[in-house]
Amino acid sequence: MSTSEKMRMDVKWANRQRLQYIEIMAFYTGVVTRSDVARAFGISDAAATKDLKMYGQIAPDNLVYRHTVFGFVPSEHFTAVFAELSPAEVLPMIAGNLAFASGTQDGQPVYGVAIESLPLPVRLPDKDILAQIIRAIKHRRKLQAVYHSLSDRDSSRPRIIEPHALVNTGLRWHVRAYSEETYDFRDFVLSRFSAAEQRDEAAESGAQYDDDWSEIIRLQLAPHPALNEKKRVSLMLDYNASNGVIEMRIRRALIGYVIQHLSVDTSTDHSMNPNAYPLIVVNRDEIEPFAAWAFH
Repeated sequence: MSTSEKMRMDVKWANRQRLQYIEIMAFYTGVVTRSDVARAFGISDAAATKDLKMYGQIAPDNLVYRHTVFGFVPSEHFTAVFAELSPAEVLPMIAGNLAFASGTQDGQPVYGVAIESLPLPVRLPDKDILAQIIRAIKHRRKLQAVYHSLSDRDSSRPRIIEPHALVNTGLRWHVRAYSEETYDFRDFVLSRFSAAEQRDEAAESGAQYDDDWSEIIRLQLAPHPALNEKKRVSLMLDYNASNGVIEMRIRRALIGYVIQHLSVDTSTDHSMNPNAYPLIVVNRDEIEPFAAWAFH
């Protein structure tokens, strides 16, 4: 057994969590710094330096220090040692703002409570493609990508987009980006990218120019009128609402996904099955212009 392999096997659980973070940060954002590690775990710069040094001793060919960014970047020989780099593992960590994967060293639930998730189909891109998308977001760069749209557009021809955020709709992941081809901001489904490469050019458009992203609007929902009183009361209790209205504030760009996720009856005459679609939109005239695709 090599010295680095023995060191890897002897790493304590607390240190392993930080080394895992170093690996994920380097691979997905393209750079990891001492301050990144210190901030993520609430430790001193000196302690973070020790972690980076330890990682370098265990995986000497993985990271290269680059003075221009004051941090370590992944080498062309980078291979994961501590982290599971699949998008299925990493995206929930990003969404939950978690520095490391949840769970204990022996795999037992942290809080002693069994949790199970729905075994939904995986709709995610290759990790190398996702890394390029995340790097473009973090470093505010243009992204050249091959994207397979459901429209009649030629999907084999690369397009240039300027991504600024990831979106989890509950069923799939999107990236919010400016499209240089259509001159507007739109959502791109992550699983439809077959190639992506961060470019050197800085993005010219960001979240501050995306009105539907920046503007927060009020969404009002109510129980379906075809439901009986008992079901209507139960529904209000389920959503912790009062006065017969469920109200939430949400980005205009996300309204359609919320309506879809909550199984809202969007027909004009409320003709959909109330047991399958138990809610309706109260302020339809205000909402529909920003989510026309979600309405019938």
